[in-house]
Amino acid sequence: MGTLDYIWLGILAVFQGPEFVSLAGISISVTLAMIFFGFLLGVAVGATPGLAGPIAMAISLPILISIFGFTPDALLPVLGFLIGIMKGATIGGAVPAILFNTPGTPDAFMTTLDGHPMARRGLGGKALRVAHFSSVTGDTFSDIVLIICAPFLALLVEGYLDLPEKAALLILSMSFIAAAVGGSLAKGLISTGLGLLAAYVGTGQDFYPRLSIGNEALSEGFPLASTVLGVLIVGAVLHELALYWRRRDDGTAGTVMETEANQRLSLREIGRLMPYIGRSAVVGTMIGALPGIGSTLAATIGYTVGKRRYQKVRKDDALDFGEGVPEGVAATEAANSSVSGANLIPVLSLGIPGNAAAVFLILAAESIGGFTPGPSVFKFTTDQVNPELVIAFGLFTCMFLANLMNWTIGGVFMRAMAVMTRIPKQVLLPVVLLLTLTAIYVQETAMAAVWFTLGFGVLGYLMRVLAISPLPFVIAFILGGRLEDTSRQAFAATGGDPWFLVSSPVSIAFMALTAIVVVAAIRRGRTD
Repeated sequence: MGTLDYIWLGILAVFQGPEFVSLAGISISVTLAMIFFGFLLGVAVGATPGLAGPIAMAISLPILISIFGFTPDALLPVLGFLIGIMKGATIGGAVPAILFNTPGTPDAFMTTLDGHPMARRGLGGKALRVAHFSSVTGDTFSDIVLIICAPFLALLVEGYLDLPEKAALLILSMSFIAAAVGGSLAKGLISTGLGLLAAYVGTGQDFYPRLSIGNEALSEGFPLASTVLGVLIVGAVLHELALYWRRRDDGTAGTVMETEANQRLSLREIGRLMPYIGRSAVVGTMIGALPGIGSTLAATIGYTVGKRRYQKVRKDDALDFGEGVPEGVAATEAANSSVSGANLIPVLSLGIPGNAAAVFLILAAESIGGFTPGPSVFKFTTDQVNPELVIAFGLFTCMFLANLMNWTIGGVFMRAMAVMTRIPKQVLLPVVLLLTLTAIYVQETAMAAVWFTLGFGVLGYLMRVLAISPLPFVIAFILGGRLEDTSRQAFAATGGDPWFLVSSPVSIAFMALTAIVVVAAIRRGRTD
């Protein structure tokens, strides 16, 4: 079978899956319906301050698995719903930032710099249209790069990297994430070390469960969903509640009223914005392809690059960046949205999650089974069909369908979701906590999993209080088992050579890069 055959099978898997409903004689598959519902939920969640796409993905995943089960037919509907959330949340986050000067996520802070001043001048509708067009354009660009680069990189890894090289690559990836995420290398290494420690509880090849201290509940290790959701979601909820109680006497911004009649975006204005969108899309895609860096840095760099260009071409009497110019909104939104597609490049090609949203896509794939993100997915077999490759192209199809929804109905639904900014945090956050714990119990059906989730939630809260990013913890927890298995296999394949990590030029290069990343992070910490 050729590449075009697999692409066609992936498209058919999305459109010809189990029927959800028939409209005017046209069958709508379950996957299509799940992408649509996930997209609507994503926009609503993104428009709600204090929430984000990963929170909705975390709550939805256990519920979806309980509905669809662990069969191969559940993969595309569940992944399609999660992708819909991810795509919808990329445009929804601009709503509170522009209208209420309330960034729901750190990367949305840059949107407030020009978006909110535009809204105060009565151009809130135009600012939202600029954000929508820029966000969807950057997201589409990064998806195209993903589809081109992920198979190529996976084939390169599978063809040229053996077990020692793959083990060295995993070490490099975790070192890079530890150094890049968080305030310092020490904090990143602490987070990564805690993640590895949690991953190795109750695991290993010995007859006696490792690190279980004789406790039966720990003998099978920490559940993946409990650990990830506890640190990422419950920890964030507890931290946000603590911040709320400290700031409960502060006032909140009122609704911005549009006073100008013309809120539309003309073709001439779009043409003026395209240079900023194009530069930011490239910046965001390049940053997104590096695991662990995230959209906040992309938004900052995109805004800075756009500002430099704007200052060269602007007229003397024109407003500058930070005073409410559409170019500032466009540069920011194109950069942070183009990260989402590129972040899946290391996921699909290497099996390494790059951000929180990618974590839940991997979590879904591992929970359901039948699809393991990594180099082995892109094996173009000719004698028999590779089902994982069909799923991969089905995943690409889901992403393009979600982008199509973004282009068509995304803007309208995005502007309608301004009402979500009025939900008080003291109501919203306890609901999120209850839904998360309920979702965990639905999937695990054991109170021990709920206690584990709360325990890791406290850990996540303490990490945020100490300014330690929980993302290296989560990624190390997910990759820890894979690193151990790969290292064991590499050790055996090299005849018990203890120096297998430096047994080839490629593995030596990866370990040297690891050392360079650590040294560079140390020097950066000393100069900050």
